[in-house]
Amino acid sequence: VQLQASGGGLVQAGGSLRLSCAVSGRTFLTYAMGWFRQGPGTEREIVTSINERGRITYYTDSVKGRFTISRDNAKNTLYLQMNSLKPEDTAIYYCAGSRSYSGINNPDFWGQGTQVTVSS
Repeated sequence: VQLQASGGGLVQAGGSLRLSCAVSGRTFLTYAMGWFRQGPGTEREIVTSINERGRITYYTDSVKGRFTISRDNAKNTLYLQMNSLKPEDTAIYYCAGSRSYSGINNPDFWGQGTQVTVSS
């Protein structure tokens, strides 16, 4: 399984970005998916996750109401819509997949990171 993240960039505070993660293979819909991030000098943390059918989601408190995770199983693609971005959202964002939603905090697959930088 290969995961390819894209969509990062430089944006001003208050702006928006949409990250995408293309997943190879024919079994995307069997994976729970998530977005993680690692900011400067911080440990990698889970930002949001979504179950296999897209009916269960989780958001860390700091992004609730601003970020939206979604998936298109027909396109084998995971998305992260990020609105009202703040400088503290600056980080490398990683998409990841797990064979079960209960295991999403310790993913089985990782994509390469995409840099998100929010200027004040």
